[in-house]
Amino acid sequence: MENLSIPEELVSAMGPENTTTMVTEFIILGFGDLKELSPLFFLGFGIVYLATVSGNLLLMLLVCTQQGLQTPMYFFLANLSCLEVCYTTNIVPRMLIDLLREHRVISMMGCIVQLYFFGALGSTECYLLAIMSYDRYLAVCWPLHYPTLMHGTLCVRLVIGSWLSGFTVAAAFQAAMLSSLTFCGGNEIDHFFCDLKPLQKLSCSDPHLVNLVCMSLTALVTLVPFGLTLMSYWKILSVVLHMSSMTGRQKALSTCSSHLVVVTLFYGTLILVYAVPLVGQMPALHKTFSLLYTVVTPMCNPLIYSLKNKDVKEALKKLRNGLCDF
Repeated sequence: MENLSIPEELVSAMGPENTTTMVTEFIILGFGDLKELSPLFFLGFGIVYLATVSGNLLLMLLVCTQQGLQTPMYFFLANLSCLEVCYTTNIVPRMLIDLLREHRVISMMGCIVQLYFFGALGSTECYLLAIMSYDRYLAVCWPLHYPTLMHGTLCVRLVIGSWLSGFTVAAAFQAAMLSSLTFCGGNEIDHFFCDLKPLQKLSCSDPHLVNLVCMSLTALVTLVPFGLTLMSYWKILSVVLHMSSMTGRQKALSTCSSHLVVVTLFYGTLILVYAVPLVGQMPALHKTFSLLYTVVTPMCNPLIYSLKNKDVKEALKKLRNGLCDF
């Protein structure tokens, strides 16, 4: 029997939509090139995730129950801890499951939802860090007026504004723009979660407009809060340098040191992943640095605020004594 073949003219007339399969799900490659280390990765990342959740929840519990920590600074810190729990939970549990299974499939809608929460929570953290730097600026530069300027109503409004802005501005636009792309070629995401750049590489439609809009929104929600944070610390530094008392300088710097370390970790890893061209061209390096801000940094934040903080140590001691008495 003769082999039947479709004439080239007929193939071209059918159009690309009939010769390609539309993608409805993606395959998360994760750390597929290191399959033999999957059990070790699962153990390590699982321990880090449990430490992250328990540490941040404990810090939230201390702020809510201990009178000595019910100040604006710790109110913002409790919100940051809540955000870190949500942020890491959006990515790590699925990553742990993928480490133990062969078929790491995620639907397109699931991928867009994960990307949305990733962007929303990341944007909210930028806003919260800027608010916390402004709080430290008022505490150091206007200590006598601080209780009046940073009152309870303002604190609540700032926090609500941060969460609402993070979930309604850039992240929503990014998710909507991404959902407008057409995926009809490969469906393998060379990452351990649904990130914007790996997804854009898989699109068979023109991604330039989407890339321009997403990059502009990302720059808006990161650079503006980052600029406000830098401005606050510049003002703090100028005031501290003009203090005549060495004790006063040390006290002022100690109130800002923990937050400054957190800001450096957060923005430092973001710059490494999204602003350094070499990282984007090397998937292994991209994944490694992405682990820093999705897994490691959320675990470090409660430790940074607790290790050298007398108020937190005292509150933890009171909570422990109260539980023992009970």
